[in-house]
Amino acid sequence: VDSAEQEMDNPTFRSDTVLSDVHLHCPSKRHLMVRLNAVGQPVFLSHFKLLWSMEDLASEKHVREITRGREHQCRGGDELCDKDRSNVKNKGGLHSEGVEALLDDDGDLEVVRRPQSASDLQAEDLLRDIVCPVILMKGKEDAFEDEEQECACSDVVKIEHTMATPLEDVGKQVWRAAFLLADYILFKRDMFRGCSVLELGGGTGITSIIMGTVAKRVYCTDVGEDLLAMCEQNVALNKHLMVPGGGEIKVKELDWLKDEFCTDPEAPYSWSEEEIADLLDHCSVIMAADVFYDDDLTDALFRTLYRITHNLRNSCTVYLALEKRLNFTLRHMDITCEAYSHFRNTLNDLENLQDGKMKYTVEPIKLDFCQFLVYERIEQL
Repeated sequence: VDSAEQEMDNPTFRSDTVLSDVHLHCPSKRHLMVRLNAVGQPVFLSHFKLLWSMEDLASEKHVREITRGREHQCRGGDELCDKDRSNVKNKGGLHSEGVEALLDDDGDLEVVRRPQSASDLQAEDLLRDIVCPVILMKGKEDAFEDEEQECACSDVVKIEHTMATPLEDVGKQVWRAAFLLADYILFKRDMFRGCSVLELGGGTGITSIIMGTVAKRVYCTDVGEDLLAMCEQNVALNKHLMVPGGGEIKVKELDWLKDEFCTDPEAPYSWSEEEIADLLDHCSVIMAADVFYDDDLTDALFRTLYRITHNLRNSCTVYLALEKRLNFTLRHMDITCEAYSHFRNTLNDLENLQDGKMKYTVEPIKLDFCQFLVYERIEQL
């Protein structure tokens, strides 16, 4: 443990190390190293707070009222929102007797503006605040257990993850596009309620966990026994979030480089014939977040996507979220995003596919929906 602490004080990243900074953007949150995984990577536990509670979300009336309120508040650009107008009115408005109410201590005019974030209550939490990880030292297990008890609530998602990995293990980290897709799920809860859902490249499972709060059944898939075990652990950590809606999450292996589901009963996370039939008969939503970083894997994903949708009993909607990562390349002598360009070209090929059996329509989703998780919603998402 002492050597691990020294290593974290002086981190060394090799050229093939990939680092996600999402988990460093959680103000006032502790990050405890809980264990080493099967390949010797430190595993941390992070708490991601929902900007309103799951109990409140369970109330349909509450959801509708908040949604209408946010739309009403945000429609006026930099105009005062209704709440701000009410506050001004309560202070005496702008008539000659109440001007002092809008002046600060120095006598300067204090302009009331609408929050930049969709979350009025905790907009200040969205500011970037770098938090250094805390190593769980020997003899401090009690502190970890106390934190576990504190966060066993309905508005905190607990995720075990790594902080830096080789490229082949990036699924063990948490990425911004997963939060973006989770935000959209929470914003469109009614649309996903009672659905049967398949996630491709689920990684740590955070998006499937959020989907599991409203969907009937979620098949969270990825490849690699160590990664799938971490995902299964995260599902178990957040099981209480699925209780109100009665949702179920099944962690399964799905290798995009193979043409068939893994049905070997001896293999961990394999599929039963009943589960495959259930997926093909009832799946109406497929989703994937931040899985387009390698051209060969992108091609394999779209082949898998075509194969599965081709065998579904009903039509479905596929939600793809990603972050455009810009890099300077010697080949172009310019800043480019080759992985995104390849993704767009492959997506266009799928939309233009004419095989007489399938028809795909692609539509972009505007990112003006509410933000329910603390992360930086950058323009590259």
